[in-house]
Amino acid sequence: MYVLSGDWSIISSPSPKPYPHKPPKCSNCAPLFMKITHMEMIKGIQGHGYYDELVIPIIENTAYENDLTDSLAKAIEVYPKTTAVLVRHHGIYVWGDSWISAKTQAECYHYLFDAAAIKHHHLGLDWSTPDHGPIQNVKGFSSINSVIKRVATKAGTVDSNFKLQPYPRCVVLDIEGTTTPISFVTDVLFPYARDNVGRHLSATYDSAETQDDIKLLRSQVEDDLKQGVLGAVPIPSEDAGKEKVIASLVANVEAMIKADRKITALKQLQGHIWRTGFENNELEGVVFDDVPEALEKWHALGIKVYIYSSGSRLAQRLIFGNTNYGDLRKYLSGFFDTAVGYKRETRSYVEITESLGVDKPSDILFVTDVYQEATAAKAAGLEVVISIRSGNGPLPENHGFKTINSFLEI
Repeated sequence: MYVLSGDWSIISSPSPKPYPHKPPKCSNCAPLFMKITHMEMIKGIQGHGYYDELVIPIIENTAYENDLTDSLAKAIEVYPKTTAVLVRHHGIYVWGDSWISAKTQAECYHYLFDAAAIKHHHLGLDWSTPDHGPIQNVKGFSSINSVIKRVATKAGTVDSNFKLQPYPRCVVLDIEGTTTPISFVTDVLFPYARDNVGRHLSATYDSAETQDDIKLLRSQVEDDLKQGVLGAVPIPSEDAGKEKVIASLVANVEAMIKADRKITALKQLQGHIWRTGFENNELEGVVFDDVPEALEKWHALGIKVYIYSSGSRLAQRLIFGNTNYGDLRKYLSGFFDTAVGYKRETRSYVEITESLGVDKPSDILFVTDVYQEATAAKAAGLEVVISIRSGNGPLPENHGFKTINSFLEI
């Protein structure tokens, strides 16, 4: 027998989930399952035809793969016709008589989960019934649209034509002024990096990481000197001695920080300095009170959340891994920095869209506090909202973007 295992987010976290939230509490309980019928691709599953009900058992994930043995065996015993088992928050096991059979079935399951669990539900259609009609009650869950519509209509807040807008597939978040107060960045992070540049360079000067940082800074300063950038000073060669090289680097970095420059050479070094600060408990990341709740909600709905900041990816991980609400990285799917492009350039958001592999740019919601970033993202086709937080800069009149004061408004 040939078995394929996959870590597919599309089936690990469908939104909303097509199965009950609470797992069975006893080992003798039948496994949860997902049911699909009357879809052409079912014919690609061994022993099934178009009119059959395809039932896929769902078992709970464990920390170690060998601990799945009992629940996997139980699922196969209860559903002997199945050729696949879903493992919640992990992926799927698919088997067949040959590797070709296993691969073919895996591709069919992938299509069916995408078409049924995602696209059908977003259209309000029940994939488990022959007519694929409007969702009434699938495995104990009513349509989100219908529930909210009934509640809101009863409260008199909307009319009978109310329709909930579909959730985005991905949310991309800015940090400064969006998830985190600007004051934390300007009054805590920047001063810490500025005040510890010399100490960091002296302590780590001979390391490969710091030598790479110095190489990037040299290249940047050479360009700055050619362009007459204010505050740029020549960096002497290694022959001049470690102390003189470090002194010139400190002068350049201080000028870069003062000018709030969004350049990779600076951001990379800052990230390494901040890492030391977080490791020594001299720094703690700060996020707004509504951020953890929103991240948890989006994660539960299967919406992938990414960060896009001028700060390095290392710095981003440090902030969200060491916040006043604990480690929030478990809710985040990835990080983008200036390596993908500058935040006020449309091409950067095109690159992000292509990286995330969505069907269309409007599947992505971008949240920022900067008008120019919002404009660039909108030009790339993304949905955009602007974050209004205490301390953020003013927006142009008639800017044309939806604004929020809290992530809970999204």
